[in-house]
Amino acid sequence: MDLETLEYSLDEGVATVTMNRPERRNAVNRKMFQELESVFAHIGSDRQVRSFVLTGKGDHFCSGADLSIIEEAPTSKEQALERMREIHRILKTIVYCPKPGVAAVRGYAAGGGANLALACDIVVMAEDAKFAELFVKRGLVVDMSGTFTLPRAVGLHRAKELSLLGDPIDARRAYEMGIANRVVAPDDVAGTARELAEKLAAGPPQAMSMIKAALNDSFSKHFDEVLEQESTHQSE
Repeated sequence: MDLETLEYSLDEGVATVTMNRPERRNAVNRKMFQELESVFAHIGSDRQVRSFVLTGKGDHFCSGADLSIIEEAPTSKEQALERMREIHRILKTIVYCPKPGVAAVRGYAAGGGANLALACDIVVMAEDAKFAELFVKRGLVVDMSGTFTLPRAVGLHRAKELSLLGDPIDARRAYEMGIANRVVAPDDVAGTARELAEKLAAGPPQAMSMIKAALNDSFSKHFDEVLEQESTHQSE
């Protein structure tokens, strides 16, 4: 796979996607967005892939969208709207990916980077990692699916606290809030994420895909609809 801003590998059913702009704390430029869409579309359709790990090269997971590239900035409201729709199409390939995935977070997961982590199914954070919904600090609103994933992880009022203040929290607080599933020593992040991904890869793929989809959909369905979905999935 010919990639400029990502590294991709597949080993024993586990696909590892590494954001590779360490000089910018893996800030996402337009090329990386495009490559993320391509890679996760591939992960979703490749029968050899059973699970994935999303991580960042170097000391950080991802510091969000790269706002320093002036030539990539939209110049009108219409262009901005089209760009956001493009970005959110990419997030759908991760959130709705039929394969379960683990975010391996070291350093900063900030802004869009925080929401890339939340787009995965399990989050492993280093003890010294930081999580921040810092959009408000830039005069922006939360995007990259954060208004969907964050309140589902932490509850409405905590989501408002994190989003309206924009202050970073440490890994222990992220664990207490429900953002992180595991908090480990920095040197153990990759190994723990890999161990979890291998366990996911060893599971029954059809059942796990259905479980993931059903849980994602559960907040927008009535109780009777959830039961009917359970019935349909279980019969299959």
